[in-house]
Amino acid sequence: MGCIHSQPSCNKCAEKVEGTEHLETQDKQGSILEGRHEEAKQGCWSEQKLKFMCFSGSAKYVNILYHLVYREHIRMGQPRKTTLEEVKGAMYRGSVHDFPDFDPNQDAEALYTAMKGFGSDKESILELITSRSNQQRQEISQSYKSLYGKDLIADLKYELTGKFERLIVNLMRPLAYCDAKEIKDAISGIGTDEKCLIEILASRTNEQMHQLVAAYKDAYERDLESDIIGDTSGHFQKMLVVLLQGTRENDDVVSEDLVQQDVQDLYEAGELKWGTDEAQFIYILGNRSKQHLRLVFDEYLKTTGKPIEASIRGELSGDFEKLMLAVVKCIRSTPEYFAERLFKAMKGLGTRDNTLIRIMVSRSELDMLDIREIFRTKYEKSLYSMIKNDTSGEYKKALLKLCGGDDDAAGQFFPEAAQVAYQMWELSAVARVELRGTVCAARDFNPDADAKALRKAMKGIGTDEATIIDIITHRSNAQRQQIRQTFKSHFGRDLMADLKSELSGDLARLILGLMMPPAHYDAKQLKKAMEGAGTDEKALIEILATRTNAEIRAINEAYKEDYHTSLEEALSSDTSGHFRRILISLATGNREEGGENRDQAREDAQVAAEILEIADTPSGDKTSLETRFMTVLCTRSYPHLRRVFQEFIKMTNYDIEHVIKKEMSGDVKDAFVAIVQSVKNKPLFFADKLYKSMKGAGTDEKTLTRVMVSRSEVDLFNVRREFIEKYDKSLHQTIESDTSGDFLKALLALCGGED
Repeated sequence: MGCIHSQPSCNKCAEKVEGTEHLETQDKQGSILEGRHEEAKQGCWSEQKLKFMCFSGSAKYVNILYHLVYREHIRMGQPRKTTLEEVKGAMYRGSVHDFPDFDPNQDAEALYTAMKGFGSDKESILELITSRSNQQRQEISQSYKSLYGKDLIADLKYELTGKFERLIVNLMRPLAYCDAKEIKDAISGIGTDEKCLIEILASRTNEQMHQLVAAYKDAYERDLESDIIGDTSGHFQKMLVVLLQGTRENDDVVSEDLVQQDVQDLYEAGELKWGTDEAQFIYILGNRSKQHLRLVFDEYLKTTGKPIEASIRGELSGDFEKLMLAVVKCIRSTPEYFAERLFKAMKGLGTRDNTLIRIMVSRSELDMLDIREIFRTKYEKSLYSMIKNDTSGEYKKALLKLCGGDDDAAGQFFPEAAQVAYQMWELSAVARVELRGTVCAARDFNPDADAKALRKAMKGIGTDEATIIDIITHRSNAQRQQIRQTFKSHFGRDLMADLKSELSGDLARLILGLMMPPAHYDAKQLKKAMEGAGTDEKALIEILATRTNAEIRAINEAYKEDYHTSLEEALSSDTSGHFRRILISLATGNREEGGENRDQAREDAQVAAEILEIADTPSGDKTSLETRFMTVLCTRSYPHLRRVFQEFIKMTNYDIEHVIKKEMSGDVKDAFVAIVQSVKNKPLFFADKLYKSMKGAGTDEKTLTRVMVSRSEVDLFNVRREFIEKYDKSLHQTIESDTSGDFLKALLALCGGED
C-alpha cells in the first residue's frame, strides 16, 4: 500500500510509505486511520507509519497516538527517534495556502487599481490579500514599491478604516513584525495589556521567539527584553523574560528520573511548602521541553491527586497565575488554547476585536484547522458561524476567509471535528479514570455524639444551623443513617421530622436530601417530577439516563416502598409516546454490563445512521428502526456504546450527539442526548447541569441541590474538574457568587474545595 492518495508514491507525501498494510483506512476522503492501540502501547510504530497517519485527518489524533508511543519508548528505555513536531510537520494545518500561479506584479497592479480614484474597492482588496500566503504578501509589497514608488501598507491605512483596516494591515506584515507591533502596543502608553503579552509569549516556539526579538529591534530600535522589564514587575516579569529567551529544551530523549524529580520539586515548591517557591515553577515550566512537561503533568496528577492547573491556581495569583496557566495550556495543546481565546473574544456582549484579529492572523498559516476542530467539538458550534454572527461588513468577510470554511457545512471539515471525539474516546479506552466523591466517611465516627449535637442544635429557641451543616455534610450517607437510628433510640424522635421543622427553604431541601438513602432520594425526586400540573421531564431524564443498573433497581424498590405503586406505572401514566417508552426502558435497569462487540457495534451504528437519515442505503421500516435505535441506546453497555459511536463516525463522518440534536426534537431528543453525553463523559454531563442551573439571571436551586446531593459521594470531585476545565472557573467560585447564607455554606461543604 502506498500513501493516502492510493499511489505508490506521490508529491504530497514526498516519500513512499511502506509497512502500513495492517492499518485500516477509510475511503478516499481519508478521514480516519484506525490503527492498533496495542501496537502503540508496545512502541512499535515506525516513523513512516506515524507520518502516514498524519494524512488521515486530525492533528490531535497524532498528538494522542504519538503520546502513547512516546511514553512507552521512555518506559522501555528507548531513545525517541521522531519528534511530535516532525510527525505533525508531514501535514499542513493552516487555512491559508500559497496562491497557485502567483504573480506579485499582477497582484500589486490589482491592489493599486482597487485603491485608485474616489473610494476603494474593499471587496477586491480583502479577496486578494486573504487568498495569498504571508510570504506572497511580502512579495506583493515589494512589487508595489517597485512599480509605484509607494508603500503598500501606508496606502492601505489611508484607504481603509477601523477593524477592517487593522486586520488587513496585520496580514500585510511578516508574522514576527506583527507580533512585535502587538507587544509594542501592549506596553505603550498608560497601563499594560497583560493578556496580549501572555498570549504571545506563552504560545510561541523558540524560533518564533527569536524572530520576534529581532523584528522588535529592527522595527523600533529598542530591546524587547528591556522594554518588558520596564513595564512589568515581580514573578510575572521574570517568567516573561525566561520565555522571551526562546531556549525551551527540545531534547530527543526525556529522562523518566528527571520527570519524577520535577514532579517532586513542583510539589514541594507549592503544596508542601508554607508559601510558594515561585522560582521552581518558573524554571521548570519555562525551560523544560513540551514532551517532558506533558509527562510531568501526567505524573503530577498521579502523585498529588490534582492537576497541575489546580496547584497553580492555589499557589500563585494575579497576572503571574494567568501566565503560568496559559503556558500549561499551550504545553498541553496550543490549538485548544487559541480555540478558547477565540470563544471568549466573541462570547457575551461586545467583541474583543484586537484578540480576534491577532489570533486569526497569527494562526491562519499554522494550525487554524486544528483550532476549528477543537472549537466545534468543545463549544458545539463552528468558529465560522460564531464569527458570522458576531461581526459584520468587510471585516466579517475577511475573517471568514481566514477561517477557511464552515465546519457546520456537510462534508467540509466537520468530519475532523467529529474525529476529535472519536480520538478522545479511543484514548479513554487506554486511560483509567478514578471516580471520586467529595464526601467520605468521617474518621473516628461517633453516632451518639453526633445525635446529641444535632439535638442540642435544634433544642430551645432558635436553631444552630452551622452545627447541623457541619455534621451532615461531613458524614457519609451510611453514617447519616446510623445517626438517624441513634437519634430515635436516644430521644424517641424522628430526626428527619425535627430537621424539617427547624430548617426552611433551600437549606431544608438540601439537608433533608442528604439525610435520605440515595435510592429513596432519587425516588422522591422522580415522584416530585411527576406530581401536580406538568411534568419535569429534565429531572426524569437526568436520573434515569445516568444511574447504574444497581442504582435503578434500588430506586424501583424504594419507589414501591414509599409510594405503593411501581415506578413503571407512574411513568406510564405521566408520560406518553416514544418518550414514555425510552423512560420505561431505562427504568428496567437492564443495561448490558459486558464489554464491546465490534461486529454488533457496526450493526448498531448502521441502525443509528438509518434512523437519523444519514445512511447511504436505508433499509427496513421506520417503526422497526426506531425500536432498534431505542434498544441500542437504552440497553447496550457503556463500553459497547462508545464503540458504536466510533463506528458511527467512521460510517458517516458525523458525531452522533450532533446529529441527534439536529434531526430530533422535544423530550425524545433530550433523553437520547443525555444518554450519549453520559456514555461519553458522565462527570462532564453533570458539570453542564450545574453550570446551567446557575447561569444567567436566577438560580435553578432544585437542579443544583439534586446534583450536589446525588453526586457528592460518587464523582463530584471529577465533576469539579470537568467544570473548571470547560468553564474556566471553579464550581466553588460559581456557587459562591450565585447563592447565599446557610445554603451557600452547605453547598460549599459538599463541593469539597476550591480548584
